[in-house]
Amino acid sequence: MPARRVQAILDAAGPTVFPGVYDTLSAKIAERTGFPLAFVSGYAVSATAIGEPDMGLLTQTEIIDRARRICSSVRIPVIVDADTGYGNPLNVVRTVRELVAAGAAGCFLEDQEWPKKCGHMRGKRVIPRPDYLQKVRAAVEARGDADFFIVARTDAIAAADLDEALERVQAARALGADASFVEAPQSVEQLEQIGRHAPRPNVANMIEQGRTPLLRRDRLAELGFDLILYPLSGLYAAARALSDVYTLLHDRQTTAGAEARLMAFEAFNDLIGVGEKYALAERFGVD
Repeated sequence: MPARRVQAILDAAGPTVFPGVYDTLSAKIAERTGFPLAFVSGYAVSATAIGEPDMGLLTQTEIIDRARRICSSVRIPVIVDADTGYGNPLNVVRTVRELVAAGAAGCFLEDQEWPKKCGHMRGKRVIPRPDYLQKVRAAVEARGDADFFIVARTDAIAAADLDEALERVQAARALGADASFVEAPQSVEQLEQIGRHAPRPNVANMIEQGRTPLLRRDRLAELGFDLILYPLSGLYAAARALSDVYTLLHDRQTTAGAEARLMAFEAFNDLIGVGEKYALAERFGVD
């Protein structure tokens, strides 16, 4: 089986909770916290790289460049949001090959029309099922023997219905995709149906205040979900923290007395590896 790194995590730990990241710093923090796996969120990269919403504005080049930097900064496997593959099956081939070269452990590949939208936004449309399956075939072929985990994502619940979504992931898995992701179920009952009928492993996408009920790991495991993703928790937490401390600084014109809200200078330097760089510099006789 080509997708060894991600599958090994599931084999060892069972249903796995993992976070979305959007830059090297968030990835390093996820790794240090102890997560065995991370996900590069297109929504989060769009917000942080170009300051735009997840509405098809982020390009293939931009996501691959960010993925390359993130994958090289951590040792844990990283799955990358490849959106629709950025075009037809030929574009999917290039996207997958570029992500493999960037060191990614896998990707999500979805069936929306371009320009796509965040799965929890309105106005989504999907391409015909045969066209999507050709993209899945292209991704599997482009992967070859690489250790690369392909998640077949469908947004057909919103654009059609749950039955169509299930048929799409079943067909995608038959073509060689490694996991099923039916996006944005709106009830526990829909989650139950997905867990019962979509081939495992299944992805549950937990977005705070999104369309899908926010359930705990054990409950999602009972329902048949294996990869439990919190793609935006870190982004929203960082945005709240930045907003709070910048407001404090603006209003008080100082951060004195607010040190507990900040990571300490030495702790941050340790996180980004200052000590290792000092040791390396000494090996070469430089300060």
